[in-house]
Amino acid sequence: LVGLLLSCQPFATPARCASKKAGGTSKNSGGKSAGRRYGFKKQEGNVVHAGNILATQRVMRWQPGANVGIGRNNTLYALEDGTVRFTKEVFIPPPRSVQARNVICRLPKGTLLYKTFINVIPPKQEGIFKLVGML
Repeated sequence: LVGLLLSCQPFATPARCASKKAGGTSKNSGGKSAGRRYGFKKQEGNVVHAGNILATQRVMRWQPGANVGIGRNNTLYALEDGTVRFTKEVFIPPPRSVQARNVICRLPKGTLLYKTFINVIPPKQEGIFKLVGML
């Protein structure tokens, strides 16, 4: 009787198991991109050539000064050969401008605003000029 009951039970079918565990989703999967490396590329007193990048920036942190151009992504670059100089100048926004409305009204009375300008000073040219009559 016991042998009869055991033979009536269905045979155990082999089940296929996964070779690897299931990897669930992750909510913090982003953020693996490299940094943008914004900032100074040339320091005060460095000698630069025309076209050298002086600074990269996301917002207008440094302003273009003499012999400095600005790209579409606010990159500052040298327009002429020379030496890099940084200057701070008093900023007076034009009346009824966006800066005057958003910045000036929040500052205490009599506060001065300063902006940093990056300039390229060309080397002195001596002995290169010729008189018009000698040409």
